[in-house]
Parts: sequence; C-alpha cells; structure tokens
Amino acid sequence: MNVLVTGGGGFLGRYLVEGCLSRGWQVRSLSRGAYPELERLGVETFQADIRQRDAVMAACQGMDCVFHAAALPGVWGKWDTFYSINVTGTQNVIEGCWQNGVSKLIYTSSPSVVFGDDDIINGDESLPYPACYLAHYPHTKALAEQAVIAANGQHGLATVSLRPHLIWGPRDNHLIPRLIQRAKRNQLVQVGDGTNQVSIAYVENVAEGHLQAADALYPGSAVAGKCYFINDDTPVNLWDWIANVLKNLDLPPIKRTISYPTAYRIGQIMEGIYRMFGISSEPKMTRFLASQLAKSHYFNTAAARRDFHFSPKIDPQTALDRLFAYYRQHR
Repeated sequence: MNVLVTGGGGFLGRYLVEGCLSRGWQVRSLSRGAYPELERLGVETFQADIRQRDAVMAACQGMDCVFHAAALPGVWGKWDTFYSINVTGTQNVIEGCWQNGVSKLIYTSSPSVVFGDDDIINGDESLPYPACYLAHYPHTKALAEQAVIAANGQHGLATVSLRPHLIWGPRDNHLIPRLIQRAKRNQLVQVGDGTNQVSIAYVENVAEGHLQAADALYPGSAVAGKCYFINDDTPVNLWDWIANVLKNLDLPPIKRTISYPTAYRIGQIMEGIYRMFGISSEPKMTRFLASQLAKSHYFNTAAARRDFHFSPKIDPQTALDRLFAYYRQHR
C-alpha cells in the first residue's frame, strides 16, 4: 500500500512512518522541515507546508491512504495562523485525497475538541462540541475534524478521526520537554487540589491505533465517518504522574500550588494584556491551560476497541521505562 503521512517528521508522525514501514508499505512524508533521517529509512520526502494547496495535491498523487497528523498545537497564537494550518491545511488534504482517488484518510484530532471548562469523567463519543472554546487550537481542530467527517463517502473516500489524549513518550518534542524546561527553572506550579484524573496516550500505542483504524477503514465500514477516543487503558492522577516523571529524571519537585479559580483569573488577565500589547510569545498561564491542569478529563475507548480492536500493547510501566531511558540517554 502507498501511504502518505503529513507531519511525518514530527513526534507522532515519525512513529506512524516507522509503523507503516514495518508493514512493508511504501511511505511518503509531507513536512515543512527537512528530515534526512526519514530519507535514510527509505521514505520519499516532500518538503512543503500543508497550506500550499498545489504541494499537497502533488503529495497525495498515487497514494492509497493518508495519515493526516500535521497540525499547529499550542495554547496561544493568532486565530488566522491556527485556522490556516489546522483548517485550511486539512481541507487541502481532503481535496488532495478526492483529486487523486485516495480511498482512506485517517485524521489525528484531539479530545480537546469536546473540552470546554468542565470536568469530563469517562467521556465517550456522544460528547458534543462545546458552545465556546478557551483557545484557538481546540476550536480549529474541531472545525477540521468536522470537515474530515463530512468528507466521508465523497469521491470514494472513507474517513475517520482519532482523538489521542496527551501523547507522550521517547522523542517527544512538546509535552515532556516543556515539563523538563519549567522544572529546571523552578517554574512548575500545581494548579488545583491535585486530585484530577486525566487520560494519557503513549505514542507507540497511538501510532498502532492509527494503523488498526486504517486496517478497518473502507467505504461503508463500521469506522467510516466516525470519531474515536484512543488513549491508555486507565486514567492517571495528573500531578502524581508528573511528580513521578520529575523524580525519575532527577528534576526538582513541585513545591507551589495555586487554586483553579486563581489560575483561571490570572490566565484571563494575562491573555488580555498579551492581546492589548500584541505580545506573540506564550503567556505562562491561560484560561485553557488552567482548565487542562486542574480539571479531570478522561475518556472511554470502548468504541475503538469494538470497531477496530484498539488495544494499547505497551503497558504503562514499560512505557515509562522507555521514556526515562530515552531522556537519560539524551540528557
């Protein structure tokens, strides 16, 4: 099978590329940067931005399946930038699939598309999109997800949207590095009472879930046109999990706490100041970040297990051991 991975040089994208190669598939990657390591693996690489429509059309040519993992993450930034990458870029991918007769599109979404500012306890796919969002990232990911689902069944294309929560593991270039950086600077503060439970998703399990969904995806199949939560089996206490990571990486523990209402208010004030003065750097606190750090948000994967036999193969302790070994090696 000929497969395109958008964002193939990124964190999840690299694992998707490796998973496809392990199956003997021919892999092409579309990324903004140059990734010689992918070329050494035998991957055909396209260097372009998913906002460049013609480049996306060319990258989709001759493909049977597309994994669309490229996106702009983050809790701060301009609406136009988030929209152009996450929404317009996704529409380019959809049209690239239509134009080139691609039969499968697997979209990497996010559980934040259903997160407002309330706790989510054992949430499932019946959760609605919230009336308003606290950040541009979840809003634009939700719009892109809706476009992907609406595209299902058109021009012979079957689509599915997967929602992995807090992807982590070796080679992470976002979550764990930010945690390490803030810990070294003694900038970590516990938000809330420390009892909130969250779902997390080990990266190898997430990549395998994408491949399992691809196996089950075809026009008219049980997974076509649907969204699925995929994460590790059981939620973790967020702050206990962070404390364990810090301890095993010989980093300073968290010593300060702040209540959720206070953090939310600080985030609100900082957002206002940053907008007023046009500051482009990310505030240390936002309303969305305060809610993510203080609220429970964990999800039920029963639908994914039923429809495409999703099952995390790497257990939590093995996953942590791999994480610690990687960061000790690359300290």
